[in-house]
Amino acid sequence: MTTVHAGSCRCGKVRFEASAEPHHVSYCHCGDCRKATGSPVTAFVGFNESEVEFSGKDAKTFENGPVRRGFCGICGSPLYYADARLPGKIYFMLGAMDQPAYFKPTLHAYVREQLPFVHMPDGLPRHLKSSVPRPDNGTDK
Repeated sequence: MTTVHAGSCRCGKVRFEASAEPHHVSYCHCGDCRKATGSPVTAFVGFNESEVEFSGKDAKTFENGPVRRGFCGICGSPLYYADARLPGKIYFMLGAMDQPAYFKPTLHAYVREQLPFVHMPDGLPRHLKSSVPRPDNGTDK
């Protein structure tokens, strides 16, 4: 039996389903994610793009170098992050998932950029930079 994990934007016009378990669930403390989400820390759920189907309205995108961020053009909800240096991978905002409590983050990334008032004493591994190596420079954005 195939596991299906679904999610959507706030207004529900952009929906997505992943037909497999995620390959990555993490927190990110980088400034870019803070700006993109308006949150002091972001949580992501990563899937292979080949396992994801979108329905409803098409997500709007914003591209900055190799990074593409998807959001709803109607309600503005941030939905996902994709990086051209990580082909075939897509990382959804944990809060966009229909069952967010199912996805427990396993690590923290970019803790060198963590805000000083954010305290998360969860015992998870903490990476100064990215937890996912990129081919062009190894560990950075």
